Parts: sequence; C-alpha cells; structure tokens
Amino acid sequence: MQIKEMFEKQIDRDIKGVIKVGQSDEENVYQELDEYVVTKELLKHFRDFFDNYEKGINNNTDKMGVWISGFFGSGKSHFLKILSYLLKNSVVEGKRAIEYFTDGKKIDDPMLIAKMTNSGTISSDVMLFNIDSKGSAKVGSGKEAIVEVFMKVFNEMQGYCGSIPYLAEFERQLDNEGRFEEFKEKFQEIAGAPWEKKRQAFAVIQDKIVKTIVAMDFMSEEAARNWCKNAKGSYDLSIEKFVSLVKEYCEKKGPNHHVIFLVDEIGQYIADDTQLMLNLQTIVEDLGTACRGKAWVIVTSQEDIDSITKTKGNDFSKIQGRFDTRLSLSASNVDEVIRKRILEKNEIAESALKLLYEQKESIIKNLITFTADTADKKLYTDKTDFADCYPFIPYQFNLLGQVLTAVRTHGASGKHLSDQSRSMLALFQESAIRLKDSQEGVLVPFSYFYDPLHKFIDHQHSQVITDAEDNSRLDEFDVELLKVLFMIKYVKEIKANVDNLTTLMISNIDDDRIEIRSKIEESLKKLIRETLVQKNGEIYIFLTNEEQEINNAINNESVEMGEIIGEASTVIFEEIFTDKKYRYSSRYLFPFNQKVDDRYFKGNQSNDIGVSIITPYGEDYPDSALRMLSAQEHSVIVKLPNDSTFLDEITDSIKIYKFLNKNASGARGSFDSIRRAKEDERIEKKDRIRIFIEDALKHADIYVNGDKANISAKEPASRINEALGKLVAMQYNKLTYMETAPELSDIAAVFNGNDGQLSFLGTSDTTPNKLALEEVIQVISLNNARHMKTSLKSLQDKFGAAPYGFDPKDVQWLVAMLFKMGRVSLTYNSQSLSMLSNTKDELVRYLTKREFVEKLLIDIRERATDGQIRSVKEVLKDYFGYSLSSDDDDTIMRSFKNKAQDKLDTFGEIMIEYRVNPKLPCKSLMEQAKKNLEELLAIKEPVEFFKTVDKKREDLLDDADDTAPVFDFFKGGQKKIFEKALEQIQMFENSKTYVREQEIIDNVAQMEAIVTAKNPFSQIQKLPDMSMKFVQQYGALLEKEAEEMRPIVDDDLEKVLHTLDQKEFASVFRDKFVNAFAELKQKLDTSHEIAAVKNIRLESDTLKLRCMDEITEYEEVHRPKPVPPVTPVTPPTGGGHTEPLKPVTPPVQLMQKKRKNVSISNVAGARTYTLETEEDIDKFAEELKRKLKAQLEDDTIIILS
Repeated sequence: MQIKEMFEKQIDRDIKGVIKVGQSDEENVYQELDEYVVTKELLKHFRDFFDNYEKGINNNTDKMGVWISGFFGSGKSHFLKILSYLLKNSVVEGKRAIEYFTDGKKIDDPMLIAKMTNSGTISSDVMLFNIDSKGSAKVGSGKEAIVEVFMKVFNEMQGYCGSIPYLAEFERQLDNEGRFEEFKEKFQEIAGAPWEKKRQAFAVIQDKIVKTIVAMDFMSEEAARNWCKNAKGSYDLSIEKFVSLVKEYCEKKGPNHHVIFLVDEIGQYIADDTQLMLNLQTIVEDLGTACRGKAWVIVTSQEDIDSITKTKGNDFSKIQGRFDTRLSLSASNVDEVIRKRILEKNEIAESALKLLYEQKESIIKNLITFTADTADKKLYTDKTDFADCYPFIPYQFNLLGQVLTAVRTHGASGKHLSDQSRSMLALFQESAIRLKDSQEGVLVPFSYFYDPLHKFIDHQHSQVITDAEDNSRLDEFDVELLKVLFMIKYVKEIKANVDNLTTLMISNIDDDRIEIRSKIEESLKKLIRETLVQKNGEIYIFLTNEEQEINNAINNESVEMGEIIGEASTVIFEEIFTDKKYRYSSRYLFPFNQKVDDRYFKGNQSNDIGVSIITPYGEDYPDSALRMLSAQEHSVIVKLPNDSTFLDEITDSIKIYKFLNKNASGARGSFDSIRRAKEDERIEKKDRIRIFIEDALKHADIYVNGDKANISAKEPASRINEALGKLVAMQYNKLTYMETAPELSDIAAVFNGNDGQLSFLGTSDTTPNKLALEEVIQVISLNNARHMKTSLKSLQDKFGAAPYGFDPKDVQWLVAMLFKMGRVSLTYNSQSLSMLSNTKDELVRYLTKREFVEKLLIDIRERATDGQIRSVKEVLKDYFGYSLSSDDDDTIMRSFKNKAQDKLDTFGEIMIEYRVNPKLPCKSLMEQAKKNLEELLAIKEPVEFFKTVDKKREDLLDDADDTAPVFDFFKGGQKKIFEKALEQIQMFENSKTYVREQEIIDNVAQMEAIVTAKNPFSQIQKLPDMSMKFVQQYGALLEKEAEEMRPIVDDDLEKVLHTLDQKEFASVFRDKFVNAFAELKQKLDTSHEIAAVKNIRLESDTLKLRCMDEITEYEEVHRPKPVPPVTPVTPPTGGGHTEPLKPVTPPVQLMQKKRKNVSISNVAGARTYTLETEEDIDKFAEELKRKLKAQLEDDTIIILS
C-alpha cells in the first residue's frame, strides 16, 4: 500500500499552515473552523478562558488579561484567531462560529458551550492583530510604544485613520458631533474620491480638507488651515488618554459592551525592551481599573509571563496580577492536532499498520533508540500509536518544535518564521508528501524536515548546505546527515552523537541499524575532512562558514610536546591523583616524584620514590624494560593503554586556548558568539580529557618493585595508592623498626626517669625500638670511621630517607634514649651536654628545636674503664668520705663533682683564715690541693674526667691524707693554742733586745720550732705548757722592769706640779696633768712587752716637757700688755695763744724673755758615759756646755728639768 492511500483526507490537499492574523477570506476561515482540532489541552484552555471572561459579563473584574504561551509552531496564533471568531460571533458559510463547535465532534460539554454562546452574543468589538506588523519602526527610536499600536488598532476598528492618530482625533470629534458621515460625503464631492482612500495622503489633500470643513460650516477657513498646520505638533498620546477613550467608547456603546484586543506575538515584540514591558503593564493596569472587565487584552508569546518578567529584573508584579488567565500550549497539543488533521488513517490502512507493528515490534524498538543522556524523546508506545503516527515517529513532534524554536533564535532569516509562514502542520504535511508514493515500511528520516524550512533559514547556515550539495566529494546521504546536524545544532535536549544520529537517519523499518551506523561514521569522517563538521568528544557539530574559518585557524596553531604532556600532568596530578605524599599511616607521609613521559611535574624532584606515567606519546618500552625501570627508579610505573584520544583532545584544547588568547579583543558580534562557543567547547574538552585519562588509568598496567603489580582497586587514585603502598613497603623496609610513635612528651619523658643515665646494660629485649636504636649507633660509628661528624640534622635526613622513613620526632627520641643510656654523647658549640650540666628542659630543647638541629653533634660515647671507675670511686670514698654503689659513669661523675664542690667550699672558708693570718700552718699545701680539685671540676667531658682522676689518683689520695689534719686543725681547739703561741712569740720578738734571761730565750726557741714546722700538728700539744712557762718567766721580767719605771714617772709628775703650783693659774691644768700621768702609769701596768715598759721612761720625760711647755705658753698669752705713752691736753689761754706742750717720757719697760723647757736627759743624750778621771768629767761638762749653748737663743730662758 502506498503512503498516500493510507490517509482519511488527501495528504496533498491545500492546508494553510498557521493562518496569519489578518488573513480572513471566508474559505480560509471556514477551513480553520471546520478542521480545528480541540485537543484535551485546548478543551481545558477553552474552559479556563470562558470561565474568566464570563466574570466581565456578569460582574466587574480587573483581571482582564489573557497570556497564551507556547513554542514556535505550537498553534498559539491559531487558538487566538479561533477565540476572535467566537467572541465576534462570526458567521462563516451560513454558520455562526459557535456552531462549528457544537456539532458534537469538537466540544461535548453543555456548560462550556453555554458560556461560549453567551460570550458571543453580547455586544463586542474584537480587534485581532499581529503587533510586529502593526507597530511601525520609527527612525532612530526603535519600536513604537505599545500604546500607539493599541491606539492605531482601536482607531481603525472605529473606522478612523489608524496611521495618522491626530487625523483620527479629528474624525472622532466629527463623529461625536454626528457630522462624520456628512464630512465624508462633502469630501467625496470636492475631491472626487472616497475619504478612506485619500486620507493617508493628509499632507497633499489639506486644501481639499479645508474646503470641505468650510463648506460644512464646521470651522472658518483660517481656523481650518491653522488646524491642518498644527494638528501634528499639538497631538499628544498618553496611556491615560487611550484608556479614557476606550472607557468612553464602551459606555457609549451600551452597558455591557466589550472591547477585546487580541495581540499576536507580544513577547517577540517586547523582546528585551524593559520600556515596552512597562508600557504594556501600565496599559493593562489602567484598562483593568477603568473599564472593570469590559476591555480585555489577550496576547500570545513564546515564553510564559513568569519567565519574561523574571528576566527583565524590574517589578512586574502588577502585570502578572492583571494577566490572571494563563494558557500554555505544549508539544503534545501539536502532536494531537497533526495526528487528527493530517495523519488520520482510513480503516484498511489502520489495520495493516497495526499488523505490521505487531510483526516488527521488537525490530522497531531496537531500531529507534536514543542514548540515556537524551531528554525525553517519545517512541511508539503500541500498535495504535504506530498507526496514528506513521510514517512519522513520535519523538519528531517534540524535537521539531525544539528545532523551530532554536532555528528562530539562531538561524532564521528576516521575519519569515516570526511571521509564522510555517507551522508544524505544514512541515509534517510536506515531509509526508515527499514519501506519498513509497510503500509501507518507509519512515520519515528527520532530515526531511529541513527542505520545507530551507528558504526561511539565514544565508550563513543555508549556504553551507547548498555548498555541500554542490560538493562532488559528498554524496546525498552525507548532505542529509549534514541537514540533521544543522537542525539539532542549537537543540540542547539531544546530543549529536553517532547513536542518536543513527536513530534520526532511520528511513525504513527494515533498515539495518549497524549498517546505518557505520555509514554515518564514514559520512562523518568525510564531513570532518571537508571542515563542515567538527568532532568534540563524542559530539559532532555543524559548522557555519565563519566557524569553519575559525576552526582552520585553530588547527594551524602549533603545540609543543612539552605543553601536551604538561597539561596531561596537571590533570593527572592536580585533578585525579591529587595526593602529594603517600599516607602510610597518620604519622608517616612519604613524598614522591611525579613524572609523565620522563618529564617532572612542577620542577625537578628528589624524593626517594616516585610515580611515573607513560602515555602513548612516551617511549614504547617492552614489558621487561618496565619491570627493570620500576626497580631502578624506585617508582610506580603506570603504562597507559595505547589510545591517544585524550592526548589529541589536549592538543585541540591547547590550540583553542592559544587562538582565543590571540584574538581576545576587538571581536565582531558573530565572532563573539563563536568565541563563547569555543570557550564552552574547551571546557567540555577538559571534562572529557579528565574522563579519558581516568579511564586510561583504570586500564593501565602498573609496575612496581621490578614486577607487574596485581592491583585489586578499580578507581585510578586507589590503584596508584595501592601500588605506592607496595613500593613503600619495599623501599622503607626498616620503617617497622620503629615500634612506637613518640611525640614531644615522650622525648621529655626519657629525661624524667631516674636521675642520671640509665645503667648501661645495652638494649634488652624489652627495650622499645631496639632495632632502630642499634641502627642509629651503626650510622654514627660508620660516620666516625669516615672521619665525618654526625649532626642531628644528618641523622634526621638519613633516617627520614629509605630504607627507614622515620619521622624527625622518631630520630629525636632515639638520640634522647641513646644519650640517656650513655651510649652517645651530645655536643653543642663545642660544649658537652650532660644531665649534670644541663636541665631536662634544656636537653629536650636541644633535641627538638629547629635552631639547634644542625649544630647539635652526636658521637659514640667513649666509656670509662673499670679501673678508671674504681679509681674515681676510691678517691670519692677516701677524699670525700662518700661511698657509691652505681657503676654508671654520669652518676659517679656527678656525685664526685658534687662532693668536690662541697670540699672546695670548705677550702674557700680556710683560705679566708689564711688571708687573716698567713702564719697558720700548711697554707701552700691547702692551696695546691684546692687547685687540684678545681682542675677536676673544670673537666666537662666524662671520658677525660675519668682518665684524669685515674692518672692523678695517687696525688689526690695524698691530698686527702695531707689535708685531713689541716681540716681537723681548723675545726678543733688546736687553732686557738697555735694562735696563742704565735702571739707570745711575736711578743717576745718585739722585746727580745731587752731580754737577757737565757731560760726565756730557750723556751721561745722551742715554741718557734713547733709553729714553723711543716707538719706541726703532732707537737701542738706541747705548746700549752711552753705558753704557761713563757707567761711566768716573761711576766716576772716585765714586772721587774715596771718597778724601776714607776719612781721615774712619779718624779716627773712631781716636777710638773711643783712648777705649776707656783703659778696663779695652777687650777687650770692640775687635773689634766694628773690624769695624763695616771694614764701613763696605767699603760706601764698593762704593757706585755718589755720594750714598751722600758719606753715609759722616755714617754714620761716627753709628757713632763709637754706639760712645762703648756704652762709657759699659757703664761705668755696671759701676761699684761705694755701701756702706750699719753700726750697731755693743755686748755687754750685768752687771746688764742697756746703754750707749747712738753713731751711726757714713758716709763722704761724691761723686755720679756722667752722661756724654753729642756729635758736634762735630752741634753745628756742617750749614750752611756763612763767617768774615771777629771779629764772625763771635763769632757762630759764640755759636751753639756756645747749642747746647752745650742739650745740657748736670744731673749730665751732655758729651764732644765
């Protein structure tokens, strides 16, 4: 059966696509009404509309707006036109419009029919217009305001001039006065033509208008000319004025007269112009308020009102309130209309098709499928659906609607599509006609819809397909596929992948899908070669000529291999496997090198382990080489499958990036949209690159530790991590030596144990981290053998690396423990650290603070020998009286130093005694012993200390023996005895000249022998007897000498008092002199030295002379002074003559002589005189004479005493 024989109505009959608003010849209107299909959706819309419209008939309402939305070709305009017929109550071919709906086929709802009938019977003026064609574009100011278009239509409806509003204003004025008809008749008489034909040329016919007005006696000629001249300038239209005119008109026409504005494509007219939207809002708002439901505005738009007002941004809540009735036409509505108007089958065809479907159901279902990511695309649900749709496929209704909307937005030329010259109906009909002679089984491929659309598509897009048709390298199938690619280019709901394209190109139920698919793949390759199509991942994109040029420019960009690998590295190491360290545990994180095709990602890296990715662009290693490489480089080698798709995608992505960067500025409008598309394409590519690389990593071969790894994980990051785990276990095979995970507190705890270092017994089986401790000792020993110093940093570096991988805190704890155990020594800035000289906190700081890490040196601790330890303990016991059981070096050394310091403190006290009395015994011995101890205390290095003590053991033990009696001497009573002997010896020394008694001299000599002895301590016991003996002998001698001296002192006192008593002032000095001699006597009685006693004679003589001098001086001072001569005064005699005076001679005064006291003993001198002869006496007398003469001075009296 041929396709054309299947339909109830002839398929190639003349059907008006979407009847243009304004097309109103009766034949077309009849077809519109007669063939109008009221779908379920439309039935609901009719109910909603007439329910709301009736509110304006029976009552008042301000909700008088109707917003009809639907995609392009969905039948909005057709629905609007049907509403206009019903509201106008049009009569078409002898039937009222409502009657076409009451025949039982279209609407079977008595309530709705009643409302529709009622709405049609009331008095109404219905104005149906396409606003885009009614609104004239003004030069320079864009689109006309909506109120002007409404006014124009309103004027035309009343028979006034629509295009010249001020002229219409004049006509209204005439009409209001009942003279409009008279004017028209008069004008026709004068002008010879009807007013309606001539009025458009207002400027030309002004004279005739003036004549007519004057002839009617409506105005004077001058007034008429003035009006013609100024009419345009003085005319002003506001929304308020328009609304008041509509209101006046309704009131004039009757109490329930309705005015209905049916406006097609308002959304397209407004577009993005907020001002127009505000204009519409004000019109609807004011009409609603003023006319209370008698004036209605019914509009159509591709978008619903919510989405339009939302994108504009302003407050359009009022307009939403007015447009309370909202009717939305969906694709299913179109689907139903097309099925009923075009595709309705006759009974025979319906049966045959149902049978065909039953036979081929599974084939059809497998043949027509879309990929899972495709938005809802309907397929045949059952045999009835198949019979209803055939030869079309259900998805085509929805998809074609989307194509029309997309083409209108992106690829329509001029206003063809927006004028609605095409509709879905027409497109389906033309596509069906193309197959009318074909046999059953044929299907309409989606490409057939292109031809009916072709002439409405802009040149930029249609030219590509036209050129392809002329291209000898392309066949018909290639061009058909290109048409499909164009149509779905801008449809987001379907992806242009091979599977979907295969479904869209199916043209017969018996097509082999696999064959069609491979044919499409070949065809796509050709189209890509011809640069008509571009592949973006799995998607194929139709290219305009401009896009083709840009693609060529992009393909000509050069890309270096390093850039491609760099981008691949970024995706792998920053998006997929983002770890920078392998997490062995929360404590142990191992950094690894990152390489792709032997290129390091982000600079050179020097970690112990690595991850090395080999791409299809990398070197083609055999399996054995990869095994070897993984072992040599200590790396996880990831060999990606040999599919370079992702690398090609990266190359394209970089090319696009470079092109866009070069052409960043000065873009043309069309280039700008292509540029945005390219940016989107690049983002999509980046997403795909990641997916491709993830897939490659999932299927990659992984080599580790010299073998191909068996990885159980499936995800890329998990696979690499698992391989790293195997690598770390092999590379860091001594990491298990650290059994604990010490923290800072654990390091401090090492030093918080018992005092001193641990007893050095090596590491026992219970010692934690025993193997790690031994490793540290080995490393330090090896460094020593190489004459290298070991710093804490070098240990941290060594043990942080393979095969250990220890944390720095691990190493710090190990060193602390070895130090505590006495196995290593620590030195900082040449100073040995020890638990003696440093606090625990200091030791922890040295080991854990970064500032010390390079300067803290660690060495194997040289231990003291048993002999040295014995020597130190012996000295400790014998010298300091302290016994120690511990054999620990530091404990012994610390105890020794503490005791030595105590001993030194005692030495210090004794040294003070020596400074007070240097004659105390053994001073040099004590100084030397003290010095020996100080030298030992100055030694910080334990080994040197033990060696030194051992070496000086004998000296130290001698010091102990030698100093013991000295310490006893200072502590006991010997010191006092010794000091008393020293005092007595000194007493003797001071007077020994005067001592002639041999017994005293011998006794003192014996005492002196004891006190000056090197070691006097055994003989000090003899000193008390000797002292007693000395006191007795010396005391007797002293008393004897004193006895001789007392009379001399008494005699001298007597002489002084004798002289004093002769003076009047004796009382002034008497007590003083008596006391002075009494003190001298006291001295005589208390003196312990003979020399001092013998010296009393001289002291007494000196005191006597001093007393005499004081008497003489006092006498001199108090002697009366000589009286000066007095001149007598003679009184004057009469006559003024004065007698000369005779001088008075003063009495002769004797000159007073100076007195001088001289001691006879001084004159005699200290020497001893021996007188035997007279001659000796003469000599002595002569000597005295000479000395006295020397004393004798002028005016001096010598007083000898």
